[in-house]
Amino acid sequence: MSVKASVTKYIQQIDIDKETARWNQVYKVLTEPKPDIVPTPREIIWKRNKSSLYYHPAKEKKYQIPLFLVYSLLNKPYILDVGEGSSVVGGLTERGYDVYFLDWGSPGYEDRDITLDNYILDYLENAVKRAVRHSGAKEISMIGYCLGGTISAILTSITNIPIKNLILATVPIDFSVGIVPDKWLKGLQKGLINFDRFSDVYGVIPSEYMYLMFRGLSPVYMSPWINLITRAHDADYVEKWRRMDKWTKDTASFAGASFKQLFNDFYKDNKLLKGELTIGGRKVDLKNITCPVFVFSTSRDTLVLEQQSLPIMDMISSEDKTYEVFEGGHVSLALTGMFAIFADKWLATRSNEVEKAPV
Repeated sequence: MSVKASVTKYIQQIDIDKETARWNQVYKVLTEPKPDIVPTPREIIWKRNKSSLYYHPAKEKKYQIPLFLVYSLLNKPYILDVGEGSSVVGGLTERGYDVYFLDWGSPGYEDRDITLDNYILDYLENAVKRAVRHSGAKEISMIGYCLGGTISAILTSITNIPIKNLILATVPIDFSVGIVPDKWLKGLQKGLINFDRFSDVYGVIPSEYMYLMFRGLSPVYMSPWINLITRAHDADYVEKWRRMDKWTKDTASFAGASFKQLFNDFYKDNKLLKGELTIGGRKVDLKNITCPVFVFSTSRDTLVLEQQSLPIMDMISSEDKTYEVFEGGHVSLALTGMFAIFADKWLATRSNEVEKAPV
């Protein structure tokens, strides 16, 4: 077969409409402003400093036990409410749950002395108490994602708040392993690498530095663009990609005192795993967790490895405990809407259905 005939046959196989749609979408991503993120209907019911607690009422209330969502301090939390069709919050309200969602905010220089103790007790514990009062319920379920899961587990182990259920998604518990390069991790553990001076100089770690830190941990960053070009003919996928891209680059700043504590108490000394951590004078013992617990990891997680999450299953005292691995990446379950489906499947039998009035 001649070269001319081969080229002609190849051109005939190209779907012109599909390719036109693909490259029009790529052009759109490159030239249009970042998309607006429209949250699930909500009202603010509590504030402390930069932090806000939002209440998202169920579209049609089906369960008595409300949910309280906690995201990581390291990123902005709207990845869990990133738009219709992709929102974890929206998916849960559609399934009949009242949802409370804590936005930590982005600290300024005046917040440089805020510690993890402050965030867990002064912010999170008080916010959960406010949610319980607002709901009128006797108990509440907590859902923690990533470092928000670590914080949720810590609070559950030391608080008197009646926590009915606990879901921990891609949660780091063992900080002796992870995606941090081995030499860095060993340097941290041996005290050869220390972030105290860095934190003291800046007071609050700028959002730009936090972004570079995450990119440094994921040096090969072409896959999102490859995925975009591969599926750019799919308008729904492109819209979700644009939201994800906006969130990825919209990093929060981080209080210096918390930054030091995170690296010293968790990465360096691994105190949570060893049972040596104290928060506000309260000893953190995960054995104190007795409520039903659902822990899950994702198969393609590049930020929190399964080995980091698994130890909690042997550390808690809960008789009702479940561990699963779902197909996906660290945040893809949130973007695809599958998170709400998996959570609802587990929560539905543990959240007390609302009794229907007799007809």
